[in-house]
Amino acid sequence: MKDKTIDYILRATWQAVARMYNEEASKFEGSMAIGFALLSIDKEDGTPSTFISSRMGMEATSLTRTLRTLEEKGLITKKKNPEDGRGVLIYLTPLGKQMREQSKITVLKFNEVVKQNIPEEKLQHFMEVADAIGDLISEKKIF
Repeated sequence: MKDKTIDYILRATWQAVARMYNEEASKFEGSMAIGFALLSIDKEDGTPSTFISSRMGMEATSLTRTLRTLEEKGLITKKKNPEDGRGVLIYLTPLGKQMREQSKITVLKFNEVVKQNIPEEKLQHFMEVADAIGDLISEKKIF
């Protein structure tokens, strides 16, 4: 680890995870971004688009592209929010619900395999370190 920086390890690991998820999602004509978006949408009651972008940590323009793709694939429908005429609620179609379930299975399997192969104490330390790094960034203590 001497020659690898913390940000390098984070990036390389995340890229490996993203590549793995994208390979699995491609079997279902999807992608990691699509799966993550589907998991961010309430199965029954719909979800405001603003909630999806904050939950996914995406900029509004990137989310717009993702939602357009989901709509083109027949995975979601958009309806005006009856409580806020300016807002839009995103609903899953039957196909979207099916694909959401497949995404959920994939994520749960990843978590299960990681938990089976890495001791709980090490995972707890990993979570603590990740949270601490996130806090340092959000509190602008680095830059």
